[in-house]
Amino acid sequence: MRTRYNAKAIQKLNEFERYIKSKEEIQNILKNNGNKKVYLEIGMGKGDFITQLSQLDKDSIFIGVEVSLPVLALAVKKLKRYEEENNIKLENLYFMSFDAIDIANIFENGQIEKIYLNFSDPWPKKKHAKRRLTNEKFLAEYKKVLKEHGQIEFKTDNRGLFEYSLVSMQNYGLKFIEVYLDLHKADVLNIETEYEKKFSPYGPIYKIIVEY
Repeated sequence: MRTRYNAKAIQKLNEFERYIKSKEEIQNILKNNGNKKVYLEIGMGKGDFITQLSQLDKDSIFIGVEVSLPVLALAVKKLKRYEEENNIKLENLYFMSFDAIDIANIFENGQIEKIYLNFSDPWPKKKHAKRRLTNEKFLAEYKKVLKEHGQIEFKTDNRGLFEYSLVSMQNYGLKFIEVYLDLHKADVLNIETEYEKKFSPYGPIYKIIVEY
């Protein structure tokens, strides 16, 4: 369901100090943080996943990207409430909004350690295949900003997108590190997204980890 535009929420988003609006701003932040590792989630939704990650590794920088400003505004509201309730401030967590195809216009070559793609829009119609975030044109852009041997972690509950992604990644020449046909039955650490918690009871979660 599409999130409605809320002018007041967007205003609060723009006032949030960790909402980064430009390449110059994020580059200043990264340069001021020396050699810290940088992790990126594209399509973060309301931010549950990237928030949990940032808590587990406070020595790294985490950036959640969400193209929808209304959804991003909800993520900010949720983060503020979470920080207040737990008396913490996740100063290593930042939010941005841009189209994934523009990633190389925001980050420099070899700047990102890992990219997370969690439950991306499957764009099921064949004519929309080029919009899928695991399409080869996106994989080429990710390569520009990832470090040597940088990784992509991909999760979905959509079998069609999973199979498409396997083929796309293989055709691009990526190295498969891990592939799960039913992640929740595997004995591995798994940080769940809000979507995942809601829909995993209805079918398997697929996961792919690849390396450039």
